[in-house]
Amino acid sequence: MMKLIAAGTFILLSFMPVSAKPVTKPVDYADEKGTPLHGYVVYDDAISGNRPGVIVVHDWRGLTDTTKVRCDMLAKLGYIAVAADIYGKDISSQGPPEWGMEASIYKNDRGLFRERARAAYQAFLKQPELDPTRVAAIGYCFGGTGVIEMARDGLDLKGVVTFHGGLDARPLSPGASIKTRVLALCGADDPFEKPDDMKAFEQQLRDNNVDYEIVMYGHAVHAFTDPGVDALHLDGAKYNAAADKRSWQAMRDFFSEIFGQ
Repeated sequence: MMKLIAAGTFILLSFMPVSAKPVTKPVDYADEKGTPLHGYVVYDDAISGNRPGVIVVHDWRGLTDTTKVRCDMLAKLGYIAVAADIYGKDISSQGPPEWGMEASIYKNDRGLFRERARAAYQAFLKQPELDPTRVAAIGYCFGGTGVIEMARDGLDLKGVVTFHGGLDARPLSPGASIKTRVLALCGADDPFEKPDDMKAFEQQLRDNNVDYEIVMYGHAVHAFTDPGVDALHLDGAKYNAAADKRSWQAMRDFFSEIFGQ
């Protein structure tokens, strides 16, 4: 397993410039009910002044090394990144059955999902290195669903990027409007993306006059950005290096637009 993690980390790091040295610091915060949450921020302290920020919502496994690597990659691009904690400070699940049970709590209770993501957003705004007027969010799989819930919650984000997230058309939070641009990066052969759900998702974006783009990567299935997923032998989930690289570049181009770089 350690060899798998090391190999996956090497693949992810291969997308990164080598000059910057990210600094990581913990962030303890709580949701509206007082649930303890524990995330962290990553940034390059060689950069002076406030900079755009990116909230990273983890996949179904929770905060893992994969999340940390993505935050490091963002820091080396000049952003400050925060790893959001959706599950809670004391929650640590092991293996697909437990990951699935934990993720299902939030998939079935989108209000709670939004509350946890909102708490991360509010904690992030307090970071002194951040330009609070330029904040985006990205997420993978479970986290890709989460960033769309942040949009439906009406958070003041410049943009959200969902990588192979579960997409559908859940109602917006009461009184909320979608204020952010949306980039959805999807596997064209993802068996977990149901055509009717995708159609409803796009229609909701249209109905709310959202500036959006949906990209389909040919021959890519679920979890195409995760180098470690193949070892889990999950039906319908497989790493795709080309789609991983292309989707990361699509995100970078999107950020250049929304942050005015």
